[in-house]
Amino acid sequence: MSDDDTLIQRDRRHVWHPFTQEATAPDPVAIRSGEGAVLHGEDGRDYLDLISSWWVNLHGHGHPYIAKAIADQAMTLEQVIFAGFTHRPAVDLATRIAALLPGDLDRVFFSDDGSTAVEVALKMARQAAANRGEAERRRFIAFEGGYHGDTVGAMSAGDGFFDAFEGMLFQVDRLPYPATWEGDEEVEAKEAASLEALDALLDAHGRETAGLIVEPLIQGAAGMRMCRPEFLRAVAERVRAAGALVIFDEVMTGFGRTGALFACLKAEVQPDVICLSKGLTGGCMPMSLTVCREGVYQAFLGETFDQALAHGHSFTANPIACRASLASLDLLLADDMAGRWAAIEALHRERLAGLGQKATRHRVTGTIAAIDVAGEGAGSGYSAPVGPKLKAFFLEKGLLIRPLGNVVYLLPPYCITEAQLNQAYDAIDEALDRVV
Repeated sequence: MSDDDTLIQRDRRHVWHPFTQEATAPDPVAIRSGEGAVLHGEDGRDYLDLISSWWVNLHGHGHPYIAKAIADQAMTLEQVIFAGFTHRPAVDLATRIAALLPGDLDRVFFSDDGSTAVEVALKMARQAAANRGEAERRRFIAFEGGYHGDTVGAMSAGDGFFDAFEGMLFQVDRLPYPATWEGDEEVEAKEAASLEALDALLDAHGRETAGLIVEPLIQGAAGMRMCRPEFLRAVAERVRAAGALVIFDEVMTGFGRTGALFACLKAEVQPDVICLSKGLTGGCMPMSLTVCREGVYQAFLGETFDQALAHGHSFTANPIACRASLASLDLLLADDMAGRWAAIEALHRERLAGLGQKATRHRVTGTIAAIDVAGEGAGSGYSAPVGPKLKAFFLEKGLLIRPLGNVVYLLPPYCITEAQLNQAYDAIDEALDRVV
């Protein structure tokens, strides 16, 4: 029995994996190490990471610059309580993030992952309204198909996966999402219908609405569904006119994924609150930020604690994660990074155009590309039967591509080479012939 066999056996004995039906799932793939866009398996095989290990890894695995920053910080200060204390890495990170975000998105609240960043944003919107004497603002608006995380508040704002927790979730008003793709002739009609639904909702409940939350430009877990920037601008204008806050969940879209540093910059919309995580640390450490405009922050200032935001985590603003984030920002702001995003997008568009008729609804935003797979027995939606078949096919080819049902998407680290990305498209082309 190999060491790899005993590792998998111990995993199956003790480990409970996320978003997995453990009764039917195949054995997990054991990974020993990573370098650049490649993961090295315990079994000696290599796997090309085309989804940035669940959308977190920006610069490639084992990046020496980030690794050195983490090691140096671990030898200096690994952790300190952040209530009543501060430290240079956190202050430096907050200062740099505020300078990169538009307008007066200047106040940075630290937490641990994307779900909690969203949870904090919802709390901010609700309590800011109450602190201003608008206690009736208890409602939230979100979009059908949205995913914002797995805490109770984030689940409430999301759509799907959460039937088992229905009794725990608070009600959220949902709008139709005008998902679009290359050559979509109905996009304007879909946008008009969504805006009409928003107008009706705000006419009826605008004074009771605390905020609207949206994944700007791309709904990730719903199948990389994309919308146009002008739609987001129209939504934000209406929500602000009703006195509610605009919350952008940029947990996935932040840090260059859309071809701009943040989706809000690409869409030319300044949100009132923005949620950041995943790529924040370059994918090396768990950390998240909820950043709000100055006016939101001011609503929490007063003489008594009951006006303060009563939220926190043991590892808030962990110094090691802050240093990893600062190192990742150094790499993101390098002169050649925008060129890397553009090159990845250009190759996406070139290769998508060459896929066969089973690849439908081509869509690209920055470094993210997706198709819907059509064909006999393919199905649609998250539980489409073709999804596991495609995943197994890609894994056998040494590719980490994790379809969302019948949606195949690529979201690679920025270090991906042209040859590696072409390798992925060659495999997709083959899979459309052999699997579908």
